[in-house]
Amino acid sequence: MIRIGVDVGGTNTDAVMIDCDGVRASCKVYTSQDVISGVSGALARLLNDSGVSPDQVDVVMIGTTHFTNAVVQRKDLAPTAAIRLGLPATACLPPMTDWPSDLRTAIHGRAYMLGGGYEFDGREIAPLDEAGLRTVARELKDTEIRAVAVSSVFSPINATMEDRAEEILCKEIPGVHVTKSHEVGRVGLLERENATIMNACLRDLSATVVNAFRDALRQSGLRAAMYLTQNDGTLMDATFAERFPVMTFASGPTNSMRGAAWLSGVSDAIVVDIGGTTSDAGLLRGGLPRQAGIAVEVGGVRTNFRMPDVFSVGLGGGSIVRRGTEGVTVGPDSVGYRLATEGMAFGGDTLTTTDVMIASGAVALGDPARLTSLPADLLQAARAEMERILTACVERARLSSEEIPVIVVGGGSVLVDQDRIAGLPVLKPSHFGVANAVGAAIAQVSGEVDKVYSLAAQTRADALADAKESASRTAIAAGADAATLDIAEIEEIPLAYLPGNATRIRVKVIGDLHVKA
Repeated sequence: MIRIGVDVGGTNTDAVMIDCDGVRASCKVYTSQDVISGVSGALARLLNDSGVSPDQVDVVMIGTTHFTNAVVQRKDLAPTAAIRLGLPATACLPPMTDWPSDLRTAIHGRAYMLGGGYEFDGREIAPLDEAGLRTVARELKDTEIRAVAVSSVFSPINATMEDRAEEILCKEIPGVHVTKSHEVGRVGLLERENATIMNACLRDLSATVVNAFRDALRQSGLRAAMYLTQNDGTLMDATFAERFPVMTFASGPTNSMRGAAWLSGVSDAIVVDIGGTTSDAGLLRGGLPRQAGIAVEVGGVRTNFRMPDVFSVGLGGGSIVRRGTEGVTVGPDSVGYRLATEGMAFGGDTLTTTDVMIASGAVALGDPARLTSLPADLLQAARAEMERILTACVERARLSSEEIPVIVVGGGSVLVDQDRIAGLPVLKPSHFGVANAVGAAIAQVSGEVDKVYSLAAQTRADALADAKESASRTAIAAGADAATLDIAEIEEIPLAYLPGNATRIRVKVIGDLHVKA
């Protein structure tokens, strides 16, 4: 199988081609303003450099920050309504209570609460208010809103009411997109509801972006299957990605960590991904990023997405170096993709971290003659500050005294030429500059379920079997080969504060990509 991995970042679009022998070709181009032409250019260059014809490529995997940026920048978001099924419970905190006012304004957010919902064991809180749903639907029909997020209390346990609500809304409102919370988030009403609303407001944009990626493939002559990477380091097919764009959040750091593991052959390590503006550090366990154990905020909204536990600092290849009254500072501001024109070694007049490394003789780039006037004490102080920032970054990601390697990847890895960081050995694998694209190219497909089971009503074995089956169905729907599915994680948490011997079970399965002949 010949795979192409593409990672669309804020500064660069990286692309890599992988076959059974390893990396066959790679390239790095600047991300275009419309994103798509940059992808087309990267694909064309990759095919030209590799000598591979488009019809030989089996699969293209794309990682993108497009949807995260839309939320953070409050751009291209669809008008959205949130409907919660939970009355008479849950009335004290309406939907979007904790949202930033500018984000709620950007989606013209409307919130409704109706009767319905379940207890943890699947018993009804109240019957579904179908009449109320039809009233809401008739009201929305006369507005511009065609994206609706439906969340029901404990819907991961019983999704019947959300499914029925979707039927009613689709019948009453032509062309409506309904996102159901049990398909998006984990147990935890408010975080799951927030994730559902975010997904709903991105549905129009996701169709546009995914279709544009398809066009980019067609322009390059590629007829290969297309997948997008999601935030746990695995894949989803293009149709699944259109329905669930929020699953792509934080896929960039995850791709880099997975790519670092594959390129280095090391499954347990700290990975530092150095870009043009920031450095991201995270912990690899068994070749997969350690997941964050707490709720993650995206664009100021608390969610329960599957996010890698990554720590970011303002140090990159384009970080600006200054000498002031308090000494030498590095970043956090950066010239970013303008390094090739504004960096001193490239004809500009801004001193960057890359210039410092060139002047120190650690890397051969640009015109070193332009840097000969830089004082030695300035270079020494800048390098010491860079090392201090990286050391703090690694220490933040380190969880034990175990001596594991630090794998350094990313285009800004030229900043690291030492053998150890924070006392740990440093590895810099081949093709380190495009590790994020490698991570996309080698990704597998996952499915996850997070439910609360009453072990008074069924055995533990039956509950585990149900969770595994549900997770497997999700993985297959996302594009996994059923024959290769394997259990990656099982977590059981007894809930002593609930009756009925309640236990929360989370299961993740991972399988190889199923490619149709």
